[in-house]
Amino acid sequence: MSKFTEALHAGKVLIADGANGTMLQKLGLPPGTAPERWNLENPDGVRALHRMYAEAGSDMVLTNTFGGTAVRLKRENLDDKVVEINQAAATLAREAVGDGVIVLGDIGPTGELLEPLGSLTFEEAKAAFAQQAQALAAGGVDAFLIETMSDLEEMRAAVEGVKAVTDLPVMASMSFDTKGRTMMGVKPERAAKALDAMQVDVIGANCGRTLSETLEAVTAMRAVLPDAMILAKPNAGLPHTTGGELVYDVTPEVMAEYAQRFVEEAGVVVFGGCCGSTPEHIKAIAAVLKRS
Repeated sequence: MSKFTEALHAGKVLIADGANGTMLQKLGLPPGTAPERWNLENPDGVRALHRMYAEAGSDMVLTNTFGGTAVRLKRENLDDKVVEINQAAATLAREAVGDGVIVLGDIGPTGELLEPLGSLTFEEAKAAFAQQAQALAAGGVDAFLIETMSDLEEMRAAVEGVKAVTDLPVMASMSFDTKGRTMMGVKPERAAKALDAMQVDVIGANCGRTLSETLEAVTAMRAVLPDAMILAKPNAGLPHTTGGELVYDVTPEVMAEYAQRFVEEAGVVVFGGCCGSTPEHIKAIAAVLKRS
């Protein structure tokens, strides 16, 4: 049994980390710059971020690889460095948190539409996800989180790509941000059944619009799959601009209150934060969930 699987079945809620991109910007990443670039150009900054979350109480941290497929990195002319970027990300996370914290290989969407709506084929997407997953596995991740997906076919390409190159556990999370559906119109109930059929270890919802909407999504997933392992990683609310800076209004205290509700009402086994959440949010969440 892997370290991740053992922790998952230990009967305690696992606390994930918070936002990576917005936090890296606070550490000096220029706006508009791909966060993955820092895995090579500012490894100290990436290590510092992971360390902050581990010290705040995270049981697991995500590698800085949300946009780490060749398809997405091509926008930054970094598609020839996919292996180097992803392997470095996994190594940096492990160096920062040691063996006592789980390192999750983070895989986000390609940013392109699959055929027939777009030009990216299923096989091209699968190959890109497989390449990323193989590099993350080589870097030493404990498991994978495929997150913020809107299209079930792209999710399937990612899951199949990961499973083609490694036997490590997989968590799969969709983003419900359009009137209770994903951007591609997928409802939580349908997503839950589809993800379960893909035989992933944990299903769930992340990002989204509000804490309450994400709670509704995972509660709907729980209703159709009573025995599923479910994760939630909601945003700290919707951002707005104040003085030229993006601000998220959900306080650490409010997110911690909601964390308790996610556990009690939806039975989530993994809880963390997405966009706008900080080590302070994670510290508050840990104080509540590790007390209960």
